[in-house]
Amino acid sequence: MSQSRQDAPSSLTIGEVLSLLQEEFPEISISKIRFLESQGLIEPERTPSGYRKFHPHDIERLRWILRQQRDNFLPLRVIRDKLDHDDEADPAPSDDGDGGAADVATDEEQDGTSAPDPGRASPLRVGPSTVSLTRDELAAASGLDIGAIVELERFGLVVARAIGPSEYYDGEALAVARLAAAMRSYGVDARHLRMYKSAADREAGVYEQVVLPLVRQRNPAARQRARATLDELAGLGQSLHQSLLRQALRGYLEA
Repeated sequence: MSQSRQDAPSSLTIGEVLSLLQEEFPEISISKIRFLESQGLIEPERTPSGYRKFHPHDIERLRWILRQQRDNFLPLRVIRDKLDHDDEADPAPSDDGDGGAADVATDEEQDGTSAPDPGRASPLRVGPSTVSLTRDELAAASGLDIGAIVELERFGLVVARAIGPSEYYDGEALAVARLAAAMRSYGVDARHLRMYKSAADREAGVYEQVVLPLVRQRNPAARQRARATLDELAGLGQSLHQSLLRQALRGYLEA
């Protein structure tokens, strides 16, 4: 930001973009930028030799996407919908927080009978790891009391990270705690949520076996394929879960 617009280069390499955004987004990486490109969310120019060239509008678009993930906990499919509905494909000047996104999400959630979309963005996006909360802060941010947080920990639903003598909770813990608070309002307690933890662990075990041969190759291309495979499997698994749940509850949904 210290560099004036007059002195700013007309385009940046992916490494320069990384350096530019790291102060605001410490966890960003080149692989993360490449992943967003592979999902069609950003489209930097390519030189004849294949190098990426990021122009100012590309950088603002990328910054907006990262903010939506970090601040509003939006999945990529919702971010993509917002971008697709933007005629100018540049949402940064009209960043409206999570209000518009909530409308998109509500429309999707209401369409409970839509066919599963295997090509949608993976639910495996990494949570906002820049979040670092104490137990008291996690309780306040999620609307749960300390006892409820302790119970979620006891069942392995939230996990603290040790930093020196203290323990902190990241964005995934916050997301789980908020979901647990919402479920609790319907009388669904932490002990009931153990089934999600058990199912996730079993599902992860199956997917690990699928990608293990790729991981063992120990090269960047194979690891990238492993991540893409996990993304695809997670999306398919999520769609399958939704379909089976609708099937199991059909008697209530059609009443």
